[in-house]
Amino acid sequence: MNTRTYSNVTPRHFATTVAPFLIVALAALAARTALAATYPTIALLLFLWIASDSMVLALVARAPGRRPGWHAVLGALAAASFAVWLGSPAALRQALVAMPAIAVGMVIMVLSHTAWAALRARRLFRSAGVPANERWIAAASEFLPPALVRFAAAELSVVHMALFRWGGPADVPADARAFAYHRHLAPISAILLALSAIEVGVYHIFVGHWSRAAALVMFVLSDVGLIYLVGLIKSFRLRPVLITPDGVRIRAGFLIDQRIPLDRIAKVETSFAGADVRDPATLNAALLAWPNILLRLNAPQARRSPLRRRAPFCTVALRLDDPEPFVRLLRWRLGL
Repeated sequence: MNTRTYSNVTPRHFATTVAPFLIVALAALAARTALAATYPTIALLLFLWIASDSMVLALVARAPGRRPGWHAVLGALAAASFAVWLGSPAALRQALVAMPAIAVGMVIMVLSHTAWAALRARRLFRSAGVPANERWIAAASEFLPPALVRFAAAELSVVHMALFRWGGPADVPADARAFAYHRHLAPISAILLALSAIEVGVYHIFVGHWSRAAALVMFVLSDVGLIYLVGLIKSFRLRPVLITPDGVRIRAGFLIDQRIPLDRIAKVETSFAGADVRDPATLNAALLAWPNILLRLNAPQARRSPLRRRAPFCTVALRLDDPEPFVRLLRWRLGL
């Protein structure tokens, strides 16, 4: 089941996910040169070889010392076949039609992968006890690269929260207790939002005098940034810190989401030194303010990071709008 989380995305995994797409894109550009148009058959075979080789080698490099399954290899070859068909210019497509054996082989690869992925996706989608969004992500990951699916899911989540979630309750499971931290962020969030709106107008007015195309590009980029900022600000309220039956879930909007088991927490402190907060081994979840709670762990815990490995943390600093109920409940749960 493809349920790899962001915490598992290492630099090697990220590089081996991005590199094949860059190589295929460069090969597609080379396929549009005059030399490729002069020798379309050779160019097509080279394009197919480069795409297949890069996809399979990336699959092997992603899990060194472990042989990839046949369905993973089939998926890589199907992705390469689809990329070649999609990225080939007219001359190379004509050459492909002239070689029916290769064309049929590419079609078989794509159809076989689609059929196998559909069977696995159907089973995953019917899994009991798994949230609907995770089932959709797992099912889509059978057809497309899991990293691409997770990235798209994260982007859609931000856009949905920014544009379509106005009001309504926070994301709190039925068996959890929520603790807000967004009220102290409201003033600075309003200032950032106002400055971003002014920036959009400035780009549109002043850059437009120099270049209408540049103004349009900057206007679009600014609008996207504004949407993301709105989504981030709203996520502070919609994603509070939680005490769950098995631990504490430290959240800071879209920026931090870290689960800490109860048996990992040794102390809950409300008075602490600045050196504790500034320590590299501290996960500081207090945003734009000094923390008012410090959790000390009895063992280091790995950080969830999307792109790179980071040192584990031994303490957690956070700031809640009303820390006393959190401290009282957590100490009671810990028997302190």
